[in-house]
Amino acid sequence: MEPATRTVLVKPDFWDEACKHLMKKDRVMKRLIPQFKDAALESRGDAFVTLARSIVGQQISVKAAQTVWDRFALLPKGMTPSNVLRLKVDDMRAAGLSARKVEYLVDLALHFDDQRLRVDAWEGLGDEDIIGELVAIRGIGRWTAEMFLIFHLMRPNVLPLDDVGLINGISRNYFSGELVSRSDAREVAAAWAPYCSVATWYIWRSLDPVPVAY
Repeated sequence: MEPATRTVLVKPDFWDEACKHLMKKDRVMKRLIPQFKDAALESRGDAFVTLARSIVGQQISVKAAQTVWDRFALLPKGMTPSNVLRLKVDDMRAAGLSARKVEYLVDLALHFDDQRLRVDAWEGLGDEDIIGELVAIRGIGRWTAEMFLIFHLMRPNVLPLDDVGLINGISRNYFSGELVSRSDAREVAAAWAPYCSVATWYIWRSLDPVPVAY
């Protein structure tokens, strides 16, 4: 259980259908999916927490990100934008956050607190429209926006080609560990559509069996 938060995780309604599709279309998925059949992508249902966790996780390992997040999550009484804005910079730094990530988290909290984001409209927008809105926030690039699409909005067909884990996992599972290019990865993923998010999740699982939930 995470410090300071209690959240029910929700599985996407398309998951089972996606697994059937991927196992039929892709030999690696046919092998991988049964190994993790009891696990699935889950959303915490909190847009701010999902984006904050993505910022914390930038450019560090999953394990390191979890450690820093656990420390950071103990600081506010609840992980809300207004509570984060009340935190002292020194306390956030002591939790393991870089000065830049502190700036990014504060800017994210300001965007939510000032209601600069059209949160209620996101469900009706296309993936690229949402990415465009999110990358306007400091510290949120395409990778972070794609993690949000996968882990919060649970969009089924996101292919995060900037994700190191995805590229490494494709390299290991499809090319015997040989380094692959983005175009190689895109070619492999052609068989995954319209469920690239699901296939990506299983590729991540092949590298780290413990599911991540942003």
